[in-house]
Amino acid sequence: MQIEADPYSVATKIALNALSRRAKSRGELYAVLLKKNTEPDLIDRVLDRLTEHKLIDDQAFANDWSRSRHIYKGLSRNVLARELRQKGVGDIEITVALEQIAPESERAVATALVEKKLRSLQRESADVKYRRLSGFLARKGYPQQLISQILRETDL
Repeated sequence: MQIEADPYSVATKIALNALSRRAKSRGELYAVLLKKNTEPDLIDRVLDRLTEHKLIDDQAFANDWSRSRHIYKGLSRNVLARELRQKGVGDIEITVALEQIAPESERAVATALVEKKLRSLQRESADVKYRRLSGFLARKGYPQQLISQILRETDL
């Protein structure tokens, strides 16, 4: 005879397992539980409880996510905002997290990316270097004005 588990306990276990792999936003956990056919009311109860116990904190998640992706991946604030929205983080949390990335930091990271990328473009003409570096930074989400400014100051 098999005993059926309490749906609340099952949902909590699913959420905790998801959190054990990496920190997740409330929106991500909601999606995980919804995929497992958990009732929306039950999802809200589980997530509220996890938030009470400080296992879910969208502000801390947004801060850590944006800081790490900016430093290690060289992503701009624009791309970080898009990623956080896709993860279900609210606009207020996104704004607060992105305010922690100073424009000088964004510029410094973009400049470092250009310097690193230039090493692989040594044999190319100045036009090709400009085009490739411009596209590279654009894919990282940097505004065209900043890209142009950095590339003008760089010895291509």
